[in-house]
Amino acid sequence: MTPRHPLLPGRAGALTATAAACALLLVSAAAASPVPVAASPVPAAGGEGADVPQGTAVYRPVARFTTAGKPRDLLLHPDSRHLYVGSEDLPGTAGTDEGGLHVLDPADGKVRSTVDRAPGPTGTLGRRAVRRLVAPLPGDGAVFVYPLRGIGTAKDGDDAAAGAWVPGGAVTDAAPGTTPATVLVAQGSVLSEVDIATAAVRRSVTLEGGEEFAHDPARGTVWFTDVAHRRMYRVDTATFTVAATVELPAGEGFGGFTEVDPETGAVWVGLDTSVVVHDAAGRRLDVIKGTDMPRAAEFDAATDQAFVVWQDTGDTSEPGSDNNGSLTVHRTGDLREAAPRVELPGNHAQSGEAALAVAPGGATVFVSDPAAGAITRLERATSPRITLNPLDVSAAAGTAVSLTARAEGTPAPDVAWQVSTDAGRTWRTVPGATSPTHTFTAAASDDSHRYRAEFTNGAGTARTTAATLTVTPAGGGPGGGTPGGGASGSGATGGAGTTGAGTTGAVTGGSGTTGSADGGTAAGTVGGTTGGAAGGTGAGTGPTAAGGALASTGAATAPFAGAAVLFTAVGWILVRRSRRRGPV
Repeated sequence: MTPRHPLLPGRAGALTATAAACALLLVSAAAASPVPVAASPVPAAGGEGADVPQGTAVYRPVARFTTAGKPRDLLLHPDSRHLYVGSEDLPGTAGTDEGGLHVLDPADGKVRSTVDRAPGPTGTLGRRAVRRLVAPLPGDGAVFVYPLRGIGTAKDGDDAAAGAWVPGGAVTDAAPGTTPATVLVAQGSVLSEVDIATAAVRRSVTLEGGEEFAHDPARGTVWFTDVAHRRMYRVDTATFTVAATVELPAGEGFGGFTEVDPETGAVWVGLDTSVVVHDAAGRRLDVIKGTDMPRAAEFDAATDQAFVVWQDTGDTSEPGSDNNGSLTVHRTGDLREAAPRVELPGNHAQSGEAALAVAPGGATVFVSDPAAGAITRLERATSPRITLNPLDVSAAAGTAVSLTARAEGTPAPDVAWQVSTDAGRTWRTVPGATSPTHTFTAAASDDSHRYRAEFTNGAGTARTTAATLTVTPAGGGPGGGTPGGGASGSGATGGAGTTGAGTTGAVTGGSGTTGSADGGTAAGTVGGTTGGAAGGTGAGTGPTAAGGALASTGAATAPFAGAAVLFTAVGWILVRRSRRRGPV
C-alpha cells in the first residue's frame, strides 16, 4: 500500500506527489535558513513597569540652598532666569544681616548680589527685610513689598533699592496692577491701586473684611478673600466696585492663599487643610483635601498644572502633626494629582509661610523653608517608557546575534540586559551588557534563552518584553548530517539524527536499501519513512548508491529525504500497476 504523505490525498494523488515533494523541499530548505528578526516599535504601554507605571512624572529634591537668610518669598525671573528671594534675618544670628533682596543662581544657589537697603517713610536708606515679591521688572529685577508699607524695585547688582511708602496701614498683600506702572495692595480690608514709583494711591475700595487677594487681569477681576466671614468678593477692576460675593465652605477660619489660574480664570483658595477651587464665575468646582495647611500655589501654563505647597502646623501636640510639609502637583483640568506627593521634611509654619517658584514647563520647582532658612530645588524626573522591544531571533551557532531595545525618560535611563534560562521564571543580569543594542555570539547552549532589557533612572524602572533566541547547529538544520556525493558517485553514510523540528516533520531513519542510478539520475532508495508533524528521530544509515544516490542523514536532510521517499513511492506505484495489467 502506498504510504500517505500529509500533503497527498492518497493513491489518486500519486501523480501530484512529485510537485508536492518539490514544494516541500523548497519550503523546508527556506525554513532551515537562520534569519535574524529586527526589533520594531511598540505602543507606549508596551513592556513592564517594575515599580511605577511607565512615563510616570515624579519630583525629586536635588539641591538645598542656605544662602539667602530666612526666605519669605520667591520669584524666578522669566527673562534673566535669576532666582529672586525676599528674606528676613534668621533667628539667633544677631551678628549677621541676612534680610533683604537676594539674587541667586538657580542652578547652585550661589548669591549673585544682595540688595538690603531701601528708603524709609522719610526717604532715608536703611536695612530692610523683604517679605513679598510682587512682579518681575522687564529684563531683570523685581517689584517687592518691604515692611511696613514700602513698595520697592531693584535688580541684580544694585547698591540700594528705589522705593516709596504707601499712606495708610500696613500692607498685607500685593499683586501686579492694571498697568505696568502700578501695583494693587491690600491694607487689611482696603484694596488700592498705587503707583510703583511714588506709592500714590490712584483709587481704592473698602470691603467688609479680608486681607489677601488675587488679580485676574485677563478677565478684569480681583478676588478678595474674607476668611473670617468665609466669603470672597469679586471686584471689577474697571469700576473698582464689588460685582459679586461668593460663599466659602465653613471651617476653622484659617486662610492660606488666594491665587488665580491665568489660563482658565479658576480661583484656588487655601482654607484650613483644603484647597477650594472655583471657576472664573465663582462656581465651586471641587475641594482638594489634605492633612497639612496649604500655604502657596503657582500655575504652569505649558503643562496646565498647579503646584501647591503644604506646611505642617509644627505643633506636635496636635493629632496628625509630623513636622513635615509636602509639595503636590495637580492637573488644572480635573484637579487630579499629576505626580506623586513629595514630602518636605521639617517644613512647618511656626516660622513663616512657605513660598514656591516654578520654572516655565514645570521641570524645576523651588520651595522655601523659613524654619530651616533653606530653599529646596526639585526637579521633575520621568520614569522610563519603552519605545522599542526586542523580538525573537533565530541564528546558527557561532554567528553574531544583535538585540535592540530603547526607552525614553528624564533623566535618560541606564540600560542593563538580562537573560533567563528557565522560560522567564528567573532572570540574571548579563555582565557588561549596558548598551541599547546587545550583540553576542550565539552558542548551542543559548538555545531557547530569553532576553530582556531593563531601563532605570531616578523615577523608576521599566523592562521590555522578552525575546526568545533559537539556535540552530552551524552549517545546517538540527540533524547535523553529512551530505552525500563523491567523485565516484557513492552515497554517504547517514549519521545519528537529532530530533526533527519542522513544519512538515522530520524523517525517521531506518535501514537503507541499495538503489541504482543510470547516467547520474538519482534512483537510490532512502531508508526510513516520513516523520509526523512534530518530527521524528533520524537514526538510519544509507548504503552506497551508484551514480550519486542521496542517502538519509537525519533531520538535517529531512527535506531532501522526504522528496526522495515521494519519488520512490511514485516509482513503486507505477511498477505495481504495470505488473497487475498483464496481457491484454
